Amino acid sequence: MNTPADIEPNWEWYRSFLKVLETGSLSAAGREMGLTQPTVGRHIEQLEAVLGLKLFVRSFDGFSPTDAALELKPYAAGIAATSAALRRVASSHGREVRGTVRLTASEVISVEVLPPILAELKHRHPGLCIELVMSNRADDLLQREADIAVRMFKPAQDALVAKRLGNIEVGLHAHQRYLAAHGVPHSIAALAGHALIGFDQENAYVRKVLEQFPWLARAGLAFRADSDLAQLAAIRAGFGIGICQVGVAAREEALVHLLPRKFSVKMETWIAMHEDLRASPRCAVTFAALVAGLGAYIRGG
Repeated sequence: MNTPADIEPNWEWYRSFLKVLETGSLSAAGREMGLTQPTVGRHIEQLEAVLGLKLFVRSFDGFSPTDAALELKPYAAGIAATSAALRRVASSHGREVRGTVRLTASEVISVEVLPPILAELKHRHPGLCIELVMSNRADDLLQREADIAVRMFKPAQDALVAKRLGNIEVGLHAHQRYLAAHGVPHSIAALAGHALIGFDQENAYVRKVLEQFPWLARAGLAFRADSDLAQLAAIRAGFGIGICQVGVAAREEALVHLLPRKFSVKMETWIAMHEDLRASPRCAVTFAALVAGLGAYIRGG
């Protein structure tokens, strides 16, 4: 007779564990997963019994994770990612190009650049299903959280197949409505009298930009947001002057490119996937479509 220690935990138990960690309650986790609250509760109880650990403590505002639960979280996330990757691979087998491809890219690339590329890909391969994650983390591919990644830096991991697409230029832009009300700055010094849009928190990219353009420091900004899409929306709304991709802004006549000779940042752009997926038809056609589509965008086509 098997004891709890002899039983291998069901992958769905880990999925419920992660969702309760995220939502803080059984009912909320169940709603997001399409399960009943008792089912999620049983998953947690079964996982606790097999592991011999207390994972959650009921508190006045829901379920609070124990130290053991927090320590197990990254391992459970890895199991969930592997399970999802397994299902994507299994769904792709057959004579046709079909199955699910999970992509990850930055916010602006995901929203402003990829949709027409992916629409054409879907038209050519109706059996494909696309999952898109807006993220720019370096470890998405190795942890199998995605199949293909568009990145603004050179992937350093040896286990990846990577192709450099070129440089995406970022520049200063403002809406014509804002410039009509506040004037057009003709020098970097003149920007001091304008409402500037930028990042709230520093990261590696922001620090690199600030080394060259210190006047974009947080203290001098009138609008701060860590979301590139929020910044772009503020520029489009006429809030002030901000930085965005030149290729995106060029599509809108009302967005004016300011001081192009004084401010220009080049973002090296790569596309990468795990080398194990090189022979996968679903990933191969998607990789090729992204190389062609993003290449055309970078060249201004």
